[in-house]
Amino acid sequence: MKLFIGFAIILAILASARWLVPGIAEERMNRVERGQPWPVSDTAQRLHDSLVIMDWHSDFLLWDRSLLVQGNRGHTDLPRLQKGNVAVQMFTAVTKVPRNMNYQKNDEDGFDNITILAIAQTWPVSTWTDLKARALYQAERLTAFAARAPDELRIVTSREELLKGLEARKHNPRLVMALLGIEGSHALNGNLQGLEELERAGYRLFGLQHLFDNRLGGSLHGQTKEGLTSFGREVVSALNRRHLVIDLAHSSEAVVRDVLELTSRPVVISHGGIKGTCDSPRNISEDLMLEITRQGGLIAIGYWEAAVCDNTPSGIVKSTRHAIDLLGEDHVALGSDFDGAVAVRFDTAELAVLTQEMMKQGFKETEIRKVMGENSIRFLTEQLP
Repeated sequence: MKLFIGFAIILAILASARWLVPGIAEERMNRVERGQPWPVSDTAQRLHDSLVIMDWHSDFLLWDRSLLVQGNRGHTDLPRLQKGNVAVQMFTAVTKVPRNMNYQKNDEDGFDNITILAIAQTWPVSTWTDLKARALYQAERLTAFAARAPDELRIVTSREELLKGLEARKHNPRLVMALLGIEGSHALNGNLQGLEELERAGYRLFGLQHLFDNRLGGSLHGQTKEGLTSFGREVVSALNRRHLVIDLAHSSEAVVRDVLELTSRPVVISHGGIKGTCDSPRNISEDLMLEITRQGGLIAIGYWEAAVCDNTPSGIVKSTRHAIDLLGEDHVALGSDFDGAVAVRFDTAELAVLTQEMMKQGFKETEIRKVMGENSIRFLTEQLP
C-alpha cells in the first residue's frame, strides 16, 4: 500500500509539472509589457487591413499551447494572427539554448534549457537528447494544427503554394500561411542527411547558428567568433542547390562574410536590429548589412529591447526608418521574435500599432506596404523552390 501511495505521489508531481511548469516559464519569458494603450485611428486601421503582412520569426512551436485557440499568455496564435491581419508567418524551431543564454559569450556544451522544456512538456522521449528529433517534432505540431483548421491555416513549402495561398486569401482573409524555419543548423546533427530529412518535413528557412558556436561555424554570441567550417561550407552549398533560404540572424560576422562570398543567392536576417539605432551585441555592423542587401537580401526588424533598444512602437518604427534610409525600402521587413523568450510591448493581434506609428512618422504608403509584407512576399516568390 505504501508503495502504491508513493507511486501515486510521483505521478501527481509529474502531472503537476506537466501542466504548471511550461506555463509558468512562458509567462515569465514571453511577457507583453503594454503600459499605456496603443490607439489606432480608423484611417490607419483601414490601411492596415489592406496590407499583405509577413513576419519572419515566431518561436510559438516551442511552447505548450494550441495554435488554434487564443491564449492568455505569449505573443502568437492563429486568432491573434488573424486579428493582426498577418498573411504569412514564419514559425521557427528552437532546438537548443544554453542554460546561461546571453548575447556576449555562450558555451555549446552542457545541459540546455530545451532539454528541460521538452521533458516538462512530455515531448517524445527521442526529443530529450536528439536535436533533429526536436525540429521534426515541432514540424509535426504545426502540421497537426493545419490539418485541424485547413480553411484557416495552410503550410506552404514552394512558390507555387505561396502564390495559390495568396490568391485564396483574397476570398478568405482569415487564411494564414505558415512556413517552417530552423533557428540554428546544429539540428542537422552534423550531417547532410539531416538536411534532407528537415527539408522533407517542410523546413525552408535555415538559420546557421543560434546562441552558441556549432559545427557549421561561429555564433555572434559564441566563444570563437570564427567563420564557416568545412562542414558549414558544405551546408551553405547544399542550401543553395536546394533553393532553401539562409538566415544569418545569429551568425558571427566572420560567418556572414564567408556566406556572402560563397552563396549565389540572397540571404535573410530574420530578426534583429540596426547598429545605428541600437549598438547592441545582438546586431551586426551596418557595413555587413549593406553587403547583405547589395546581394538582394532582407533585414527583418525585431520588436524586443536588445534588437531596437527602444521597443515601443515608436522605437521600432524609428529603427525601421533608419534601416530604410541605410539599406533602401526594398530590403526591410518584419521579424518580431514573438514567443522567443523576449518581452515586447504588444502582441500579434495589435500589429496595427506599427502601421499607425509609420503613418505618424511620415512613411510613404509604398514604404509601409513594402516593409509590412511586400518585400518578404517578393523575396519568397523569387527564392522558394
